[in-house]
Amino acid sequence: MKAELRGNTPPISLQNPNLFTAPQNSLSGALRGCLGNLDGACIEKLLLHCASALESNDVTLAQQVMWVLNNVASSLGDTNQRLTSWFLRALISRASRVCPNTAETFSGGGSSGGVPRRLMSVTELAGYVDLIPWHRFGFCAANSAIFNAIQGCPAVHVLDFSITHCMQWPTLIDALAKRPEGPPSVRITVPGFRPPVPPFLNVTSEEVGLRLANFAKFGDVPFEFNVIEDSSLPTMGEIISKESCSLYFESLLSQLNLSMLNIRDDEALVVNFQNWLRYLPDDQNGMARSMSLRDAFLEVIKGLNPRIVVVVDDDSDLSASTLTSRITTCFNYFWIPFDALETFLPKDNHQRIEYESDIGQKIEDIIASEGLQRIERLESGPKLSQRMKSSGFLSLPFVEETVREVKSLLDEHASGWGMKREEDMLVLTWKGHNSVFATAWFPNGVED
Repeated sequence: MKAELRGNTPPISLQNPNLFTAPQNSLSGALRGCLGNLDGACIEKLLLHCASALESNDVTLAQQVMWVLNNVASSLGDTNQRLTSWFLRALISRASRVCPNTAETFSGGGSSGGVPRRLMSVTELAGYVDLIPWHRFGFCAANSAIFNAIQGCPAVHVLDFSITHCMQWPTLIDALAKRPEGPPSVRITVPGFRPPVPPFLNVTSEEVGLRLANFAKFGDVPFEFNVIEDSSLPTMGEIISKESCSLYFESLLSQLNLSMLNIRDDEALVVNFQNWLRYLPDDQNGMARSMSLRDAFLEVIKGLNPRIVVVVDDDSDLSASTLTSRITTCFNYFWIPFDALETFLPKDNHQRIEYESDIGQKIEDIIASEGLQRIERLESGPKLSQRMKSSGFLSLPFVEETVREVKSLLDEHASGWGMKREEDMLVLTWKGHNSVFATAWFPNGVED
């Protein structure tokens, strides 16, 4: 998707049009063609110009471009203005590492200017994931694929790697409770920590497990909930530093074996990745092994011989090494949720501001951080599919019943949401543009 596709958003007039005629040479070049107004294409052009200046350590030029962006940015404006405000924060944060007083210069503010991060209640989290179908799409597609894959199984063990605190599972438990042959026993295992990304919950993983157990009890579904314990790991409610993620993932990897997980002979193993694989490092820096931690993780999962592996994530490639490449992709991709929220929520709606703030945190990580500080290393659906195939997995196509269920879910939301098939993937779209992908896999060589 290109920035020009946002042309139906009214252009924004600069508060200080003299910036266009200022004798600032390179800045004038960046503004050429904008004709006194800034639409999405011009904003993207300015962001790229600022990124190029930062990459070449030209802080003066970068600050000049930031002044122009600061005239546009507004956290309570239209889609482009709100999105620009978060990119400006990210660029200020990055520039501040070279020139510490940068953040004090702009009203757009640095990372401290966002909505204070808070812990949600379970009820608030349910409303959060229901706001737009960003998460529910993946829940629905995954649950339907899992339900079909475990037909006839007397026991199911779900190994759940997600950032949404098990919000996915009540729907699946309810469906299993209604199986004509009776429900299977269900066991869910979660890691003892999660990446330091929102949404954050105000209860522990054990409390989440108790709530799921009570829900399962109403449907007469035998249920167990386990947390992968490790004394070196923080609890699920504790927020870890981004630099520590690799160490915790390494520790978790050592826990993933049949014995430690206590996988039973009669259990059908299900592995669920919801917005998770992106946080596993995809380089070999400082590692003794011959593959990245992401590939090593998949190799271990394959060795567990799961019946099905579901992978759901945002459908964009945000892992490029250059800042300019990441800005182009990031700006055109994150316009989608900002635009979707614009269609039905007031500009000062607290839920909207909080949701956008969470996206803004991702933008800041992608734009302002490098090395171990940058943990948002998303890859697109096609790239993920190739990785899965290279890791020894075969694609498991979604059946028509799953397609119908997802379409029914989307009917509950704004008309701009849609779904399409791309090879064996299901893809959530907004106004025709890819948003989230869902895929299902099984290890090559596994027989029913």
